[in-house]
Amino acid sequence: MLLIFGKEALIVSQIKKSDEEWRQQLTEEEYHICRNKGTDRAFSGEFCDTKTTGHYLCTCCGEELFESTTKYDSGCGWPSFYQPLTAEVIAEERDASLGMVRTEVMCSRCGSHLGHVFNDGPNPTGLRYCVNSTSLKFKGLE
Repeated sequence: MLLIFGKEALIVSQIKKSDEEWRQQLTEEEYHICRNKGTDRAFSGEFCDTKTTGHYLCTCCGEELFESTTKYDSGCGWPSFYQPLTAEVIAEERDASLGMVRTEVMCSRCGSHLGHVFNDGPNPTGLRYCVNSTSLKFKGLE
């Protein structure tokens, strides 16, 4: 995939796998949420209250997506971040499911469903990336 930002272009290597390959790699819950756009129950996810320093990675491909320094408690019941590690690691798509219009966020490398982004976050971005814990793995900084 070729992403263009101003006058600069960036080539993002994408991971393509069959449904069967994803099913073999992921647990049933991970497959449901990451590949079929499911959702963790509010306040149930592993990373909802995590405050450890490190990086949050895509469950499916290991791409580094968010830094712990951009995580905050939004009170929504899912891990919330005000910005991704870089703009290139997140893909966005209009989501008109469930009778509302939202912006879905996905890993740009493998297309994994992460959650949604909203315009009610804190400064400096004003954004709230509301992400399923199941869509994430954590790598602590040493």
